[in-house]
Amino acid sequence: MNVTFGKAIGDALKEEMRRDEKVLIYGEDVAEFGNIFGLTRGMLEEFGPKRVRNTPITETAIIGSAIGAAETGLRPCLELMYSDFTTVCFAEIFHCVAKWRYMHGPEYKLPLVIRNAAGSANGAGSEHSNCVESLFMHAPGLIIITPSCAYDAKGLLKSAIRSDNPVLFCEPKLLYQVKQDIDEEVYNSDYTIPIGVADVKREGTDVTLVAVGLMVPRALEAAEKLAAEGISVEVIDPRTLAPLDTETIYNSIRKTHRAAVVEESNKTSGIGAEFAARFQEDMYDELDGPICRIAALDVPMPYNIPMEHYSIPSVDRIVESIRGMMN
Repeated sequence: MNVTFGKAIGDALKEEMRRDEKVLIYGEDVAEFGNIFGLTRGMLEEFGPKRVRNTPITETAIIGSAIGAAETGLRPCLELMYSDFTTVCFAEIFHCVAKWRYMHGPEYKLPLVIRNAAGSANGAGSEHSNCVESLFMHAPGLIIITPSCAYDAKGLLKSAIRSDNPVLFCEPKLLYQVKQDIDEEVYNSDYTIPIGVADVKREGTDVTLVAVGLMVPRALEAAEKLAAEGISVEVIDPRTLAPLDTETIYNSIRKTHRAAVVEESNKTSGIGAEFAARFQEDMYDELDGPICRIAALDVPMPYNIPMEHYSIPSVDRIVESIRGMMN
């Protein structure tokens, strides 16, 4: 069956709400309107206004109330609409959500999922097109997940909702309508994907390319083009950025002896910067050359769509970067 990335997220939400009456959904326009991307349509009618409800446009209150709900034993899976809006309630996420379970001891649980639509969106502009993962990677205690396909999105969201730890769940907007062919029996089973486990999307022998979110399908397309030139690229999707599955990545680097990272977010102090630092510290003797970082330009996201497309890594830019490593 062909399943879109967006449908997989909606199906995960419905399945978890049917499984556990403590799961609830709320956020901006998630009830009657069904989310601005249509992911929660029909859920108000099925689960009622106590479990599916709209909120005022006040992200600080959304996060604060969700913390309280999680503390009382509920499992809120809230939506902040755009990832950019996490900065409005940054203190609540950075200080309270990320730190409180650690601060208050082993009996304290905080089962809270913060969903947000991340990244570029064909003309949404610089205040609605950011990737915030690298900002929150600096917040110990917060699980950060960025899936790249429908199968992973469903399995990881179900795991996130069942976790007793807080999760920031980032959904690349440009993937919502992307379809994936998944075995129907597998898709309809109650499958989950473990948090903190990377996936080797394509095996290779010359370069380890770690790709995040939207960049995973682009990295796979680039790897296909490079294979025609005799360059074998191994594409790894970390899926969970915190905690990071370094074992899978390092095993790949031991095989290829070259590493690159491609992300949709800005290059300076980005995900690639952290990954490259770790690779250099831990795998220096295995590397045959410098680590390549492929990322968005360090500019606010343009409204102009051709300029927006130019500012984030394209398949051709990935190909050129990897080709440059090999030369």
